[in-house]
Amino acid sequence: MENRQLTCIGCPLGCQIEVFFDGSGAISLITGNSCQRGETYARKEVTAPVRIVTSSVRVYGSRKGERMVPLRTSAEIPKEKIMDVIRDLRGVSVPCPVHIGDVLIRDIAGTGADAVATKEVE
Repeated sequence: MENRQLTCIGCPLGCQIEVFFDGSGAISLITGNSCQRGETYARKEVTAPVRIVTSSVRVYGSRKGERMVPLRTSAEIPKEKIMDVIRDLRGVSVPCPVHIGDVLIRDIAGTGADAVATKEVE
């Protein structure tokens, strides 16, 4: 297995991390990180990458004429499930009012994470 180079997103420094693998494909060395968060990020990224998904869905009944409400997943989801989440959001429309933290869709795409509103829409 070849080595992987990553830009860390664990903190604002954006360290250039390199992950080295031994002959069996196990991680043998991680270099370039300035803090422990970098090592943690690199291990997760090369073994089981996850992401928070952000998007938006339609709203209806807004007093101010707003048509969309932004949302995010309540937890990180496996990277390979992102398109499943996006497909589940297609065609969704929720009634107003919507409050920050409202669960718009429970267990989206079977990930265990909820789609949660990130803006107030009256």
